[in-house]
This record gives sequence, structure tokens and C-alpha cells, in this order.
Amino acid sequence: MEAKAVMELVNEGKMLPLMEEFYTIQGEGYHKGTAAYFIRIGGCDVGCHWCDVKESWNAEIHPPSAVETIVENAAKYSDTIVVTGGEPLTWDMNPLTTLLREKQLKIHIETSGAYPLSGTWDWICLSPKKNKAPVGDIHLRADELKVIVYNRDDLRFAEEHAAKVSENCVLYLQPEWSVREKVTPLIVDYVMAHPKWKVSLQTHKYLNIP
Repeated sequence: MEAKAVMELVNEGKMLPLMEEFYTIQGEGYHKGTAAYFIRIGGCDVGCHWCDVKESWNAEIHPPSAVETIVENAAKYSDTIVVTGGEPLTWDMNPLTTLLREKQLKIHIETSGAYPLSGTWDWICLSPKKNKAPVGDIHLRADELKVIVYNRDDLRFAEEHAAKVSENCVLYLQPEWSVREKVTPLIVDYVMAHPKWKVSLQTHKYLNIP
């Protein structure tokens, strides 16, 4: 297929720059411990300096894959699908979620909210970043707010976003992995003083699970 035709399909969300796909245990947030099939989409311009998947940022190095193929692979492994990135909302998620829903799969997304919400989701995990603020009404659509804590100011940032979500949204503070020994006690003290929050850990890293 010609490059121009491929790019048109990517822009329409019918092909996506697939970085990787794998079946594992969800390690973070509300669904931790759940078996899930992860679809990691390339492309992100949010630019978090502590990002542990910087190789996902450049969409051009990840080959466009037809959403039909992505969905067929996902359906072989699990009824819970997690779409992550990169920043998946860089792309139109409607074609992907339409096909996943036809397979009667549970569809989750992990997003910074930096681009307008597209697609139909059973669970939205909003993880806002300071570099690029969420847009649209995603705060009110979020089922889970997960704020990564790198320093004390991130607690202020977390409260800023907690004020925007619905009362049913579950609130999490998660230590950034590289500074976890430093910030975990800070988070624990904060959650004990503000029990509307919960602690989220990257349990898959402790368990040495991909």
C-alpha cells in the first residue's frame, strides 16, 4: 500500500502505529491484579521527563497496523483490553473500539487526556500531566484519576484535578518509579490525612511481570 494511502487510514483511525501488544496482569490502579491484553499505541508529545516508555513517543518508528488485525489478536487472549501509549487519543479511537465492542470485550483506556476523547470505553483512567493539560470534558467522564507523584508539588496538582472529576471517580496517587523510595512515605502520609485518595503502586514491577 502506498505511504499516502496508509497515512490516510492512520488519520482515520483504521490503522494505528502499534508499538506492542501483550497479555499480562494489570499492575496499576483500580483493576490491578486483573488479567488483561494491552495494546500500546505509539505517538506522544506530552513529554514527561520520567516516562518509562519514551520509545513510544515517535509514532513514525512504529508500523501502522490494521485495527482488524489488532482486534483479532486481542480477542484470542482476554475479555479485558487496555489501550495505552504513548498517548492513544492522539489518534481516532472510534474504529478500534467499535470492533472491540463487537467482540463483546471490556475496553479500558489509559490517557493523559491531552487530546479530545474518542472511542467508546468501559473504563477511563485519566492520568493528567503538567506539560499538557487535559481537554474537553474528560474529567467528568473519568472513572479513575491516577496522578503520578514525582515531588511534593504533584500533590497540589492532584488536588487541582480531583476538584474537576465526578464524585464517583476513584482517586489514586502513584509514586514515580525512579523516586519511589523518596515519595512513597510522602504519599502514604498524604492519603492517611486525606482518605478520599488511595495509593497505587506499579505492582507488576515488584512482581517482575512485563
